[in-house]
This record gives sequence, structure tokens and C-alpha cells, in this order.
Amino acid sequence: MDGSRGIFRLGRGVTGFRSRDDLPLPDIDPKECRSAWHAAARSADGDVGDFTEREYPQGFHVATINDRHGTHIALFHAHYPLVAFVRDKLYVYRTEFLDPPAWATTLGGFGFVVLTAADLLSPLGEADGSALSQAEWRQIKHWRPETLGAALFNSWD
Repeated sequence: MDGSRGIFRLGRGVTGFRSRDDLPLPDIDPKECRSAWHAAARSADGDVGDFTEREYPQGFHVATINDRHGTHIALFHAHYPLVAFVRDKLYVYRTEFLDPPAWATTLGGFGFVVLTAADLLSPLGEADGSALSQAEWRQIKHWRPETLGAALFNSWD
């Protein structure tokens, strides 16, 4: 799923939407996110600041690590093992994505894909959306996310 290795393929349900007739969305256990985040904090020689589980309609959990370089904020996708880094805690993300710190590679050992700013800021139209459901396409048409990151880490209701 890492766009830096080719066209980013959007899995069904990655927007957090489905129709009543669709199968339930996969869920990433917040405990798995927390375990990976604590390991990342050890790699960063830092401390876990907080971990906030998603609240509807957000499709992501928010976590912080404090190290000698400051505070790092990560978004853990609620349905797919995707992680994005941002500068500030916001309710909505469109173009606020950052490149991950070097220690974020630790998350890969836990099965997470850490996305780069280039991945997240790429135009949504460049991604392969062939697996998305009709319900997801309706939401995309309504909310009009311009970037891949805005579609993945959304707070649509």
C-alpha cells in the first residue's frame, strides 16, 4: 500500500464508509497501535505522550511521542495498518502531512505502513480506487478530498 513503490491502491473501506449490504469494515485493534507506538518511543529514546482512540466520525487514532526533537504526532488509520505524521492535532486533515521521523521504521515491524508526505499529498485521482464501493465514491464526491491523505485520514460523517 505504500505509494512510493508505485500506484497507491485504495482497499475497500479505506475511507471508513460502506453500505448496509457490504461486509463490515476491518478494524485495527487500538492495542496493536499502542504496542507499536511504545516500541517506536523506545526507538526514538522518547516518551509516549498520549494515545487517543478515534471518536466518530474520525477514522483514525491520534498518538504522540515526545523526544529531544520535540513532539511527534501520528495518525493510525482505524481500518487499515496505515500511519501518517502531522504537525498539529486537528479535527480535519487535508494537506498537513509530514515525512515520518527515522525511528518510525520501527512501526513496520508491527505490520504498519508508514506513509510519506509525498504519498499523502499526492492527488487522490492518481490512486487506484477500483476496489472502493459505491458508498465510498458517493462520500468522495460529496466531501471532495483533493489528496490521498485527506481521503484516508478523514472525519466525514
